[in-house]
Amino acid sequence: MVKEINIPVENNSLVEKSKIINLFDSFFNDEFSFSFTENQAEIQLAVLDYKMFQRTANSVLLNGALNEESKKVVQNILNSITSIKSYGLKSGKRVYVDYNNERKVQNRKEKEEKRQQFYYTKGNDFSKINNEIPKEYENEIICGDSQNILSKLPDNCIDLVVTSPPYNFGLEYASTADTNHWETYFEKLFAIFSECIRVLKYGGRAIINVQPLFSDYIPTHHLISNFFIGKKMIWKGEILWEKNNYNCKYTAWGSWKSPSNPYLKYTWEFLEIFCKGELKKTGNFENADITDEEFKKWTVGKWSIAPERNMKEFGHPAMFPEELVLRALKLFSFRNDIVLDPFNGVGTTTAVAKILKRRYLGIDISEKYCKTAKNRIK
Repeated sequence: MVKEINIPVENNSLVEKSKIINLFDSFFNDEFSFSFTENQAEIQLAVLDYKMFQRTANSVLLNGALNEESKKVVQNILNSITSIKSYGLKSGKRVYVDYNNERKVQNRKEKEEKRQQFYYTKGNDFSKINNEIPKEYENEIICGDSQNILSKLPDNCIDLVVTSPPYNFGLEYASTADTNHWETYFEKLFAIFSECIRVLKYGGRAIINVQPLFSDYIPTHHLISNFFIGKKMIWKGEILWEKNNYNCKYTAWGSWKSPSNPYLKYTWEFLEIFCKGELKKTGNFENADITDEEFKKWTVGKWSIAPERNMKEFGHPAMFPEELVLRALKLFSFRNDIVLDPFNGVGTTTAVAKILKRRYLGIDISEKYCKTAKNRIK
């Protein structure tokens, strides 16, 4: 298969056709040639060493071997080939036909597999065999220690983890000692996250809503991201949750009108997103419930959502809003997927999961919070 180009030839009787052909004879083969009819030059083009052809043509135009009419023909041939902007490259030559097919087919499987490899995930031992969650844990809210409860689940049985771990921020957080020493706190947090990773399906996602502990200068979002990456999870991305307000209770100027120690104030939190094994999640397209407009809007990595206004009503000091969970579930899961929140609190994740026809498992150590969470799904 060749690309055919026809170039009109003016003053045909004055054109030195045989001379032109002889000057370019070395390029002629099954992949490139041209000939003359009565009033046009016909080019058959498939593959061409364009740079060499260009140098030869420019030399011909300068050396006086052809008359002016013949030079016009050579210039038109060169211009016509140069104007072709769609081509492939192979062994230094331009490929003008079927280059897309060759590019798509050649080593396709190898290239796709290579794109799924990330240097920090090499050596992971994730199984690709997914399991069903035991029925006694499906659509349940359980009061207890998440690490212990999750240890009873089989590997690879959860599609999506959505959670916001306790801030350990001095807030009154039920009956747990949420002012633990930081080393103890992160040791326990990461033990629970390790179980979350284990029970995640191959291709499953984990979304962690977290706010850095600015007053203590602890970059919690970085520590959590480093943990998941250290566990060979793929960092899929980060969403800024812009709350558009700030509770000044825990702010300080640091220094007024002085560079001595200014205190930075933030109006946003982070959603850190990780994938287990691969970026693509398998699922039935019919179970995708996100609309065109939602997809276009929510794939922008900044979500402006007002904070939860009903924390006093639910008796919880640190809730994320239902809209945040709704977006996360619709963008990163299918209907009937299993959603886990190991810090379920008063049940925002499980309530939204039920509304969106996802199965769910919520765990929290507070009996009071679990009671409220169960009331929200009745």
